[in-house]
Amino acid sequence: MAEGTPVLEVRDLNVYYGQSHALQGVNMTLQSGVHSVVGRNGMGKTTLCKAIMGLEPVASGAISFRGQAINGRNPADVARMGIGYVPQGRRIWRSLSVDEHLRLVEGRGGVWTIERIYGTFPRLAERRSNLGSQLSGGEQQMLAIARALLLNPRLLVMDEPTEGLAPVIVQQLENMLVRLGEEGGIDVLMIEQNIGVACAVASDVAIMVNGRINRVMDSAHLAGDRDLQQALLGVGRHAHDETPEPAARTEERDAQEAASALTRVYNSNPKIPTRWSRPAPVHVIEGAARTVTPTTREAEQIKPLSQAQPSGRSGQVLVAGTLDTKSDELRFIRGVLKDEGIDAILVDLSTSGKPSGAEIPPHAVAAFHPRGVAGVFTGDRGTAVAGMALAFERWIAQQDGIGGIISAGGSGGTSLVSPAIRALPVGVPKVVVSTVASGNTSQYVGATDMLLLNAVADVQGLNVITREVLANGARALAGMVAGRRDATPAAPLKPALGLTMFGVTTPCVQQVSAALQEEYDCLVFHATGTGGKAMESLLASGKLSGVLDLTTTEVCDMFAGGVFPADETRFEASIAAGLPYIGACGALDMVNFDSPDTVPERYRDRKFYQHNPQVTLMRTTRDECDQIGRWIGAKLNRMTGPVRFFLPEGGVSALSGPGQPFHDPAADAALFDALEDAVRQTSSRHLVRVPHNINDPEFAALVVAEFRNLHGKVLRAAAQG
Repeated sequence: MAEGTPVLEVRDLNVYYGQSHALQGVNMTLQSGVHSVVGRNGMGKTTLCKAIMGLEPVASGAISFRGQAINGRNPADVARMGIGYVPQGRRIWRSLSVDEHLRLVEGRGGVWTIERIYGTFPRLAERRSNLGSQLSGGEQQMLAIARALLLNPRLLVMDEPTEGLAPVIVQQLENMLVRLGEEGGIDVLMIEQNIGVACAVASDVAIMVNGRINRVMDSAHLAGDRDLQQALLGVGRHAHDETPEPAARTEERDAQEAASALTRVYNSNPKIPTRWSRPAPVHVIEGAARTVTPTTREAEQIKPLSQAQPSGRSGQVLVAGTLDTKSDELRFIRGVLKDEGIDAILVDLSTSGKPSGAEIPPHAVAAFHPRGVAGVFTGDRGTAVAGMALAFERWIAQQDGIGGIISAGGSGGTSLVSPAIRALPVGVPKVVVSTVASGNTSQYVGATDMLLLNAVADVQGLNVITREVLANGARALAGMVAGRRDATPAAPLKPALGLTMFGVTTPCVQQVSAALQEEYDCLVFHATGTGGKAMESLLASGKLSGVLDLTTTEVCDMFAGGVFPADETRFEASIAAGLPYIGACGALDMVNFDSPDTVPERYRDRKFYQHNPQVTLMRTTRDECDQIGRWIGAKLNRMTGPVRFFLPEGGVSALSGPGQPFHDPAADAALFDALEDAVRQTSSRHLVRVPHNINDPEFAALVVAEFRNLHGKVLRAAAQG
């Protein structure tokens, strides 16, 4: 395919069902990525899919795939050319099992394999022996998508993939489509009626009306304009929509709305007339009319962050918060930043629906909610704040070059902005002035480098205290932004590796680090709950080239209620990264508590070790080890990159070797057996049993050798490809 050639191009496409003109001169171009087409029922969307796949004959027009014409080809030839199809209604075989479905279409070569399918859709792995008739609607849709992906297509055509699915399954499907678009290996044409999903997965949305593409719009604009959705698609305002009604109408407002109303452009001669032509019927003229939507002042505000920048400096600084309640405070912060030579823009996260003077108004952010603005402006404060928090997190993930962010508020405002701030890469300056800063802050800060500054007095108006504190927060951000901007570029660094360590696995990690430090920058993370999260956050942001997850002890505290717990997201970054993963059962023999009097009563008869007056360690039992092993095994099964997970039979920590306080061969055996029972071992996913203690030099040498082997293969493959 020549550079610049569209993946899919449709020109003047006409399709008839008898005398019914289903597709009327459709024109559409998919350059690359994900492209959505929306429209009411009966507008020709499914017919368009069938015409592309060769399932419906084309009367006239052209369809080209990567520069090659596909008109007149049968469906099998179209599929062989590299177009996968997920039809409306799923169309799976009721009498075949999940595994049989996949093996029927599995090809040779390609990045999508049955193993990867099961890793991407764990539910299908659990139901692999079930017949098609025994699957739920969501499971059938997963299977239909998986079946198409196994063909390793260059283009995936999906017809109404969310139809009839539960919201949680819709969200999973949306996330998968976003990942496909980001990975770039497969382009997607999605026909959809769910406006939220259609706008979330694609930057542009084509609107189909009466058998033709009426217009192509920016997805954020469409998601944020419910009146336009209503006019074009018949959606946007429903009986269950709790969005506050507009204020009382006035003659002036009626005049303004009339001036900005949708404009219909009619052509009395839809076809070039001849001397034998008869007058066109009214319904034909109406069907061929074009709709022109004038650009309103609010719509003009929905623009990329780069266009909202007031200066040419790289890295825009954001002042984010609820301007309906914190306008004076946030504008004061921006004024201090300006005095310090830092330009900043206001991002309004208000949910009241009041007019906003911010460069980024609330509806521009709310449009990024999966349900569009209707998911934020609900009329209920609790759901509105939760909706805006989700929308802001998704909005900020789409922005490039953020140079810093600052916010101010109470518990509600802090909980609103913190998920988005946590999503920013480590190193981007982050400051939040908050009344919650003197309490338990882990739920807000997480594993990030957020600076949480105690507001002292409530952030409610400007006074002698709040002025001082807010100004200090603004100047702190200004200093970080300026220092980062003006810093001399560092010399090329060695690739960074993340290693997890606890006191009882320190010798192991020290030996591994010493062996790799000449080639790699070894970052050691203390496995205290936030350590694993911090490592995975860096991995997700692309700052780590690999991980040596040798101390997975935080999983024990999650299961038994210890003070250093992981959460359900543990290992998810490694799953998403697709990089080689090397891990071990480090310190899975213990649960952490504070002083002895903090140990729950139900554990009083257990085996303990007093590490120091403030740290009490509890030995894990056989049953706990079995649960832990199976949970970790399920995570390892979902990893798509090479996996090596070490089982040190000589002891998983310094305390579990022979003669040590936590020596319990039966519990260790339960852990290892559970892992071997749970993990689907393949040519790329191995459990490695070794006779050594985790801190023995021989164990460290094996880990280093396996690391060099796996990463060497990745580097060689990258050089060849």
